[in-house]
Formats: sequence, C-alpha cells, structure tokens
Amino acid sequence: MVSKNMNQSIYTLTGIIINIYVYLYPNGYTMNLNDFIKEKRKLLKLTQPELAVKAGVGIRFLRELERGKETLRIDKVNQVLQLFGHQLAPVQSSKTK
Repeated sequence: MVSKNMNQSIYTLTGIIINIYVYLYPNGYTMNLNDFIKEKRKLLKLTQPELAVKAGVGIRFLRELERGKETLRIDKVNQVLQLFGHQLAPVQSSKTK
C-alpha cells in the first residue's frame, strides 16, 4: 500500500489499455482520472473550453479525457493535471494473479 497524505495524488497505469485511477487517501480510496478532472474543473467553475485553453489542449481531447477514453497521450494528460498541481506517476499495483 502506498502511504501518502490526503493532499497528494498518485495515478496508476495498469493493464494492456491504460486504466488510470487516482489514489486520494492512505486507505486506498480511488477515483477514476476522468472523474477527478471533471470534479476539479467544476470546483474552479470552468467550462470545458475554458479549461482546454488554460491547459493548452484541444477541447476534443479534454472531452475525451472527461468521458474516460482509455487511450490518451500522457503528456497531454499531464498538461491538464499540472493546472491542479498533479502529475501522472507509476505505483505498484495491488492486484494479485
């Protein structure tokens, strides 16, 4: 288990297709990346076009990100996450076979 405080987030990349989850609490509570981005955008009262401009990504990319598209460019995901003080980082998967 990863031990982080409540203000830090870690993103996992698992499987053949990228599935991204946000670890928000030490107890392992997770949130899908798309929900995390949408929630942060709404907290800042930004529209999708406004966030896309601020992040330097296209509106189509941001819409696909918020819809949970499974294949996205990591550099562009990081551009969006940087606005919220976060970035993608690998963590050990807790899944066992």
